[in-house]
Parts: sequence; C-alpha cells; structure tokens
Amino acid sequence: MSQATVTAAPDVAKVAGVETPWQRFKSDFLSSKIAVFGLILMILVLGAAILAPWIAPQNPYDIGNLDIFDSKLPPGSKSADGSFTYWLGTDGQARDLLSAILYGMRTSMMVSIVSVAAALVIGTLVGLVAAYFGGWVDALLMRIADIQLSFPSILVALVLLAVLGKGVDKVIIALIIVQWAYFARAARSAALVERTKEYVEAARCMSLSSGRVLLRHMLPNCLPPLIVIATIDLAHAIALEATLSFLGVGVPVTEPSLGMLISNGFEFLMGGSYWISFFPGIALALAIIAINLVGDHLRDILNPYNAH
Repeated sequence: MSQATVTAAPDVAKVAGVETPWQRFKSDFLSSKIAVFGLILMILVLGAAILAPWIAPQNPYDIGNLDIFDSKLPPGSKSADGSFTYWLGTDGQARDLLSAILYGMRTSMMVSIVSVAAALVIGTLVGLVAAYFGGWVDALLMRIADIQLSFPSILVALVLLAVLGKGVDKVIIALIIVQWAYFARAARSAALVERTKEYVEAARCMSLSSGRVLLRHMLPNCLPPLIVIATIDLAHAIALEATLSFLGVGVPVTEPSLGMLISNGFEFLMGGSYWISFFPGIALALAIIAINLVGDHLRDILNPYNAH
C-alpha cells in the first residue's frame, strides 16, 4: 500500500505539470530561437578566447617565427616559404590575422569579464548598504554614484588611463570605476522594494546582523535585474575597451586586444589592405551582438511584471 503511494506521487506531479523555477527559466529561454542563436554564438566566442593558445595556427607574438616578407598578405595567401596558409591574411607586422584575432579576443574577453564581475560586486554592495541603512549613508553613496554617472564613460576612462598609464590591469581598474555606479543604482532600487517586505522585518526581529540580512536574505531577491545589467554591460565593456585600445591608451602592444588590431590596420585601409581592420572588426561585432541577444532575452524573462 505504501509502495503504491510512493510510486504514484511522481505521476501525480507529472500530471499536474509542476515546474521548478529553473525548468521554467530554461523553457522560456529556449523558446526564443534568436536568444538560443546568441547563446551558441557567445559560447563559440568564449571558447575561441579560452582555447586561443591551442587552436591558433601560430603564436602571433613570437617574433622569432615572423617573416617580414609575409606582411600585409591578402586572405588565402601562402607564406614566403610555402609552408603556411594565411586564411585571413596578415597584418603590417607579418602576423597571421586569424591567430591575432583569437589572441586579441582572449584579451578583450578577459578584461571585460573581470571588470564587469568586480563592478557587479562593488556596485551591488554599495546599493544594498545605501538602501538598507538609508539616511545620510544613502544620500552620500548615491550622490557619489550620480556624479560618476553625470560624465560620459569614455571621458572618465580616458582621464583615468591618462593618470594610471597603459596596462591590462589599468584598463580593468578604469572599467570598474566606470561601471560600478550602474550596478549600485540598480541594486538600491531593488533593495528598497525588498526592505519593506515581511521577511526583512522578521529577520530584524530575530536580531540577525545587518550583513546577514543583506547577503543571505535581500541579495538573492535583488539578483535578477543585476544579472541582466551585467550581461548587457559586458557588451558595453568590450566596446569601451576596444575604443580605448583603438585610441592607443588601452592595453599595451605586447598584449593586444581586438581594438588594437583594428587600430593597427586603420592606416592601411586607404592602401587597399582592408582585411587588417575588417576581420578584427567582424570578430568584435559578433561578440557584442551575441552578448546583446542573450541579454535582451534575459531581460524579458527576468522581468518581474512578465506573467508566466
């Protein structure tokens, strides 16, 4: 009798069509072919960036393997000794452009992901503290965020890099400072709503510490909009880093990104060597488009006013 009851329970759940939050999220995401395409494209871009040292035909920054006679070769050309095919051509330094793009994507994605993750953590903590304590703490932190947001991102980044100098770590610091205020504002808005709910009052009545209330109770309920902002902001960080590198104030020549590859080929555009800037530009556009497609659909799914 008891065994029949046990075996019948899963069938009842299946008939009732009970869905877990993860199952509902997965089904909603997979319902959009455009979002799925964006996710696949984003995985390919990330995979190419991570596996660049293993899948790139050559190390484009190993000067000993470069032949100056192979510089500015068009796509599909053979190397001077005939042993290698440059499928996307070469740049002015005789580097294989396909390999340079893979390595450049690696640098661009690393800088963007690290900066967005750090800005997410810092901005979320600032926003939660501002909403939870209110008063002068809220006013002070939000005025700092407002001052940050009142200036164009590119201007703030340029000023910071002019002070800090070139370097991957300097670019990451500049991008963190540029982006944290967006997360702080979003986290504060979400936390202000959560602060008035009964579970927060119950936690306070139990004399739980402020840190525990913020991190264990309020933070999980504030995450959905922050995840959406982080996804979309990742595309913005890639574009901003590429812009800084194109202007010559971003990453150094020894660790080039997609923006620097585009910049390196800009001087050759009028001479007909379009591929030196064109293919890195296509790679940059594909990365940004893939992330935006995923981010836009995540925004629709995680919208609290979206009925399921």
